[in-house]
Amino acid sequence: MRAAYIQNGLVRLGDMPDPIPGKGQALVRTHSCGMCASDAHFLHAGETIIALSRSHGGPYAGLDFARPFVPGHEYVGEVIDYGPGSACKVKPGRKVTSIPIMRQSGAHAIVGFSHDCPGGFGEYMLLDEDMMLEVPSDLDDDLAALTEPLAVGLEHARRGRPTKDDVVLVLGCGAIGLGVIAGLELLGIAPVVAADFHQDRRDLAIAMGAEIAVDPREISPYAPLPDLGGWRVNLVYENVGMPGMLQQIISSVGFDARIVMGGYCMEPEQLLVFAAQNKRLNIQFAGGEEPQDMQLALRAIADGRIDVRPWLGERIGIAGVAQAMADMSGPSAPIRTIVDPRLTPG
Repeated sequence: MRAAYIQNGLVRLGDMPDPIPGKGQALVRTHSCGMCASDAHFLHAGETIIALSRSHGGPYAGLDFARPFVPGHEYVGEVIDYGPGSACKVKPGRKVTSIPIMRQSGAHAIVGFSHDCPGGFGEYMLLDEDMMLEVPSDLDDDLAALTEPLAVGLEHARRGRPTKDDVVLVLGCGAIGLGVIAGLELLGIAPVVAADFHQDRRDLAIAMGAEIAVDPREISPYAPLPDLGGWRVNLVYENVGMPGMLQQIISSVGFDARIVMGGYCMEPEQLLVFAAQNKRLNIQFAGGEEPQDMQLALRAIADGRIDVRPWLGERIGIAGVAQAMADMSGPSAPIRTIVDPRLTPG
């Protein structure tokens, strides 16, 4: 199959072996796949990420940075076939998405970060049939591909155990932060304050349901806010993933605040326990989505409760992956560029 793949920190274009499904595995033809920041992280920090997984336990321990792998873990595709002995729960020809995890046939891999389970930047994928969710036939492929990133935000939102007495702050309005805001909106939680350096991201935060969006260089989101009658935030969702963020939040929040750490920081974080203890803070670390979050995300996109159309940017073929990854860190980058391996032969 044709694919865009990563090898030794470079994006390459070429032929990869066609995946062959085993028992419990579905062969799926990729329709649309979102480009996530974690895909780009592997270009400059892949060896570090792999080493951390091997030292501390993590999903990337089985990767060899010198060997090619096909990224892409936010996808929708068409079921083509199954491996022998599979239950075949979704009929061939139907569209599916899934949590990007493979546990069938003795495997334990992350789809898109595995040498054996290629991701959506290639023509074909292997998916775990127990993880698959059938996508409504009339749902646009590009919208369906946003199920996974939205589900991560929904997971983070519920991890904070928000109540209607909370005043919430969401730091960072990329896909995950916007997903958190959408999840809070579904739960009926308000008010929500969003903070981001970029005006377009703040505009998106308002569109997703935030009441206020501030530039933290101009207004401290931790101070009493006049637009909220002088109330201060007491529940903070961190979606930035930069070293120093946790201590900054600890120093800024009030007593009995709750902090949900969703940003993926791969550098050591130094914090003053004394300050956190004196304020009696509760710090919750959020992880990836679970099946309930994927199900809710897909339903909410399909029935229109969450409109993720503003997240969509350019649609590209696999030949455009390298340039799109290079461009995705800029302030004008869309929330999601969509890769369709069917667009160009490469």
